[in-house]
Amino acid sequence: QVQLVESGGGLVQAGESLRLSCAASGRTDSRFPMGWFRQAPGQEREFVAGTSYSGTYYGNSVKDRFTCSRDNAKNTVYLQMNSLKPEDTAVYYCALDAHDRPVAREEVAYQFWGQGIRVTVSS
Repeated sequence: QVQLVESGGGLVQAGESLRLSCAASGRTDSRFPMGWFRQAPGQEREFVAGTSYSGTYYGNSVKDRFTCSRDNAKNTVYLQMNSLKPEDTAVYYCALDAHDRPVAREEVAYQFWGQGIRVTVSS
């Protein structure tokens, strides 16, 4: 089993920055892809970013503003969010795919999820 705990969310104004962290514990492996998804009210969960040995990938709506990074020694993945917009308001989820394979953009590929953390961007 794997446990994922997110931190770092909150309320910010448009144009500001936030950094989310996700600490993994349990049967983790640096080869396993880890990613971030988000779900806004009334919308489906969408892929934000993911990272593995194959590289780091981003959803189209956050490219050039968000940076996903990973510290394997700490079993932690980060999401640096810059130039935040009101449309970035959502609950953000950390996810882990317990397979040695490239990053997937589909949520069904991930077996373990954090509890979610709210990010609110005011205009």
